[in-house]
Amino acid sequence: MFPSWSWIFGLLFGATIGSFLNVVIYRLPRGLSLSNPKNSFCPNCKHQLGVPDLFPLLSYLVSGGKCRYCKIPVASRYFWVELLNGALWSIIFYEYMIVQFEPLKAVFYCLMCAALVAVIFIDWELYIIPDELNATLLVIGVAYQVWNHTPMVALIGALAGWGILWGIAFFGRLAFRKDAMGHGDIKMMRGVGSLIGPAMLVPNMAIAVVSGLVVGLIGIAVAKGKATPEPASPGAEEANSESEEDYAPESIGSLLIHGLWYLACLDIFAIYFPKMYKWIGEEQLEQNVDDDDWVPSMTTIPFGPYLAMGAILCMVFASPIEKGITTYMQNFAPPKSGASRPSHRFAVTEAKRINWCATSDFEGGLGACRVLPSESRSRVRVENDWSVA
Repeated sequence: MFPSWSWIFGLLFGATIGSFLNVVIYRLPRGLSLSNPKNSFCPNCKHQLGVPDLFPLLSYLVSGGKCRYCKIPVASRYFWVELLNGALWSIIFYEYMIVQFEPLKAVFYCLMCAALVAVIFIDWELYIIPDELNATLLVIGVAYQVWNHTPMVALIGALAGWGILWGIAFFGRLAFRKDAMGHGDIKMMRGVGSLIGPAMLVPNMAIAVVSGLVVGLIGIAVAKGKATPEPASPGAEEANSESEEDYAPESIGSLLIHGLWYLACLDIFAIYFPKMYKWIGEEQLEQNVDDDDWVPSMTTIPFGPYLAMGAILCMVFASPIEKGITTYMQNFAPPKSGASRPSHRFAVTEAKRINWCATSDFEGGLGACRVLPSESRSRVRVENDWSVA
């Protein structure tokens, strides 16, 4: 349907949507409206951006990564979000619009990748995943499967995604008496599973675990390398001990209640009706993440970005991953059991020169054999039954 060079359209569209994702990444966790103010503004001087500032990728490069008004450097994240989303959309466009023509899958995969890109950058910076994004993931996944006439895949995939992550949180809490998984990750994988299905959740988790482990080990090594003995300030040890004493893992009862809450998707309705949180003994409070004074250590690693990256790879490279799973299952499948005795029926697939014979005794060895007449041979070949002979 499209020439091979048309992947460039995916890059342009993806980078443009990436510009909007930067608005989402900045405003959503800070409780700001995505539509008010209507126009984008500099995060430093709050000056409204003009048309020359809004060209994806080019505006950042031309301005040297600085605001044209206050001359303060702008975070490089704005450029990388546009580039990453543009690259993902171009790959999906090439795979599902050029190599194979599946426009429905291309559209929904692009939307899901865009939402996951926002998840990655928000969770990396602030260690949270907004409920609005998790709800968007679930809506995209269910809409795709319903449109594709496979609603059961959405149901089973959502249950599997929720069950795996909530199971890790619950049994990890029992085994280690610590919080083992964030609630945002549970809700995110519920939506991801509804789109990619239960089978692809296995490679998704594998990619997330391996990448998270590698980055975690690197972070620990870097933290140890930078560690230098510093004179302790007065009261520092006392403050640290107080912070450790203040920490208390989530109760088992709370995990059970929230697990059922997410299973019933009530967290999505609570976005529009916050008073529903009173049903589980909570009150949803709006707070500005910029006012949070918690500073994570270098070894504090959010798991959400790696789950999101695994999901993106499972969509972008769905065909080779599915082929690899199929090959693995075929290679390690148990061999088919052979027949314990000769079969009484056979199928002739092509004409061959065969010495036709009938035996009078199979148990005592090969009995008296004689070559059958041609008419009997024809009858055996047609009816495929030894008894005819």
